[in-house]
Amino acid sequence: MKAAFYSPFKPLDHPRPSGDQTTALGLTAHLRAKGHTVEVASRFRARHLAERPWLWPRAFWEAWRAGKTHADVWLTHHAYYKSPDVIGPWAARRMGVPYAVFQGIYSTKRRKNLTTRLGFELNRRSLLAADVVFSNRRLDVENLRRLLPEEKIVYVAPGIDPEAFRRDPGAGAALRESLGAGGRPVIACVAMMRDDVKAQGLRYLITRLGRLERDFLLLLAGDGETRPEMEALAREHLPGRSAFVGQVPRGELGRIYSAADLFVFPGIRESLGMVYLEAQAAGLPVVAFDNGGIPEVAAHGETGFLTPPFDDEAFLSAVARLLDDAAMCQAMGVAARQYVCEKHDARRNFDVVEERLRLLVEERRNARYPGGRA
Repeated sequence: MKAAFYSPFKPLDHPRPSGDQTTALGLTAHLRAKGHTVEVASRFRARHLAERPWLWPRAFWEAWRAGKTHADVWLTHHAYYKSPDVIGPWAARRMGVPYAVFQGIYSTKRRKNLTTRLGFELNRRSLLAADVVFSNRRLDVENLRRLLPEEKIVYVAPGIDPEAFRRDPGAGAALRESLGAGGRPVIACVAMMRDDVKAQGLRYLITRLGRLERDFLLLLAGDGETRPEMEALAREHLPGRSAFVGQVPRGELGRIYSAADLFVFPGIRESLGMVYLEAQAAGLPVVAFDNGGIPEVAAHGETGFLTPPFDDEAFLSAVARLLDDAAMCQAMGVAARQYVCEKHDARRNFDVVEERLRLLVEERRNARYPGGRA
């Protein structure tokens, strides 16, 4: 099977990493590992397309060019009102192949705002054109049911390769030694330090942890324009209790998690929360806000604690419980890895996508060539 792939929100090779990009890379890698061909049909970034009419001519040209692609199925990743897919539906129809969307998002409230109405309509049309829409968030599944019949919607639990983040005691011990952690508990946090809800979450984390009268080390991995601000906050609120190691390639994050005892990051309106899966795969319990997609990737009371957003007392109490009770922390860490292996193994979850795409391709071929004629 050959798939024409398109990501209107962010190309696969975009230099700024994110959970969405991680999912897209994992999905395409999985399909290739299964013996299928995946070719990028367009690198056109449609972010805020509705608000940028000067990009519309290029969008038309990209759709025309992509329509000449030879493939068995078109697969679009992450389409919503801010980055609608205006290429895939037209190109797939011209190619005569099934059109599929992974992480299609439908938000009806966007049609009520004049500034988002066009993006909403463009996204709505692309979702209606789809033969199948895969979603890795249950909330998105519920919203999609307002638009599409049940048979066109498939839930795929978010996942990672658990083995890629298996705990490495040697690497963890070496990093702890280099940081001078000694026997102190280490709290890990991995987040981009960009000026949005990520920075808001880091501000909350640093200032609140500063209230804990415990001896620990906060290990922060990530980089971005707000890093100087975060370092200044840490010097003020966590003197001698923080270490910044900058941006770490995803393939090397295992040593960060391996050096830690627990993972803490609020995750304000976190969409997917891939870092929580990575940390749990490394045997770390997590503490985060009970919002967004986080409840779908962590089990409250089993693999960590999810607290009401911005409830300082509940948040700090959860962190303190894990810091003070080493046995509980370790037991939850063991449960966390088992949880990821059983429910969030991307290889198993992406098999659902591969099978549905394969069936769509076979159905289209059978309809076009009755009796098996090629």
